[in-house]
Amino acid sequence: MAAATSMIYTFNALRRTAAVAAILGGLVAGCSSPPKPPQPSPAGQPAATAPAANGDPTRQRAVLLRERARWVEADWSELPGWGGDRAAELWPALLRGCARPAEGWAEVCAQAKSNAAPADDAQASLWLMQHLRPYRVESHQGEAVGLLTGYFEPMLEATRRPQASFQVPVHAAPADLMQRRPYFTRQQIESDAALRARLKAHELAFLEDPLDLLVLQIQGSGRLRVSDASGRTQWVRMAFAGHNDHPYQSIGKALIERGELRAGEASWPLIRDWLRRNPALAKELLWSNPRYVFFREEALPDPAIGPRGAQGVALTPGRSIAVDRASIPYGTPVWLDATEPLSKQPLRKLAMAQDTGSAITGAVRADYFWGWGGEAEQQAGRMKQPLRLWALWPVGAM
Repeated sequence: MAAATSMIYTFNALRRTAAVAAILGGLVAGCSSPPKPPQPSPAGQPAATAPAANGDPTRQRAVLLRERARWVEADWSELPGWGGDRAAELWPALLRGCARPAEGWAEVCAQAKSNAAPADDAQASLWLMQHLRPYRVESHQGEAVGLLTGYFEPMLEATRRPQASFQVPVHAAPADLMQRRPYFTRQQIESDAALRARLKAHELAFLEDPLDLLVLQIQGSGRLRVSDASGRTQWVRMAFAGHNDHPYQSIGKALIERGELRAGEASWPLIRDWLRRNPALAKELLWSNPRYVFFREEALPDPAIGPRGAQGVALTPGRSIAVDRASIPYGTPVWLDATEPLSKQPLRKLAMAQDTGSAITGAVRADYFWGWGGEAEQQAGRMKQPLRLWALWPVGAM
């Protein structure tokens, strides 16, 4: 009855309606059945068991082992704030993820596509509880607290040809990018006259600020309002098309190591302010990050649709995260337990693992997609929060 009691505890946080009460009876009855034996892990390693973190100390919990993480079976009542999220908002992101479902998700995705969207948050939460099971994500050493950072889609002014102060090119991938690995460094691309001439045919647009190019490259995509020679403007998207295979080096970390900023101060607003006050040192700082990202231009017919993540589906602001796919497969819903960077209010909500990034490695590690625009940039630029998370996985799936 421990699981049934946990269900009752969770549902007390949901809206008390006749419909919820009817579904509650069925769910609690389902929880009284004995748990299935541990299944082999998706990574091909045998599953294990672990003692309960709380509740019944004698209960053994199934553990699914992945390459860089282990998942420990949990009760819904252990998810901090469960039932308080606007769970229905997850549905569009969930359906997008089901366009490219993870292994073991075919049946659940088929049901999600065939059903009408949940009428409210309570119904969405109940649907998830019927079809999925929560697992606490932790490292192989048992560390369950990690890091949540944020990213966004920059919105920048640009020109189609170099003019006035718009002299910083955004490049498409050159034809020899895959043949020469690693490719030229950022410093070589920006300072070697012969190389710049060779890349001239791959110039897509021009920005005003070298830091804007770096931000665009770090975020992996962006929206440019491009002006042509006639003065006409249009919004286009610059989507990730590859990089030069050099390691990413944080310029914020470089400023901290040089004593220019204190630890915890390396936000984009402060970095931008430092560069404004030290223009003679700007190139040296930017060149300390040798990685250079190339783009492809895409039309932007619907400005409400986010960029495609590594899963190959459009990202949803506030509902998509980047993860280490060796810890969490793309298309997995997760429950986040963190805080917001500016307000410090609890950030406890559902999100979909739909993207990745070179700096996103480890078991309890995620990058939260804030969307686009000024507020998204402010939130993402300051986000560096302690994180706990739970993966929600189909009942019975490996």
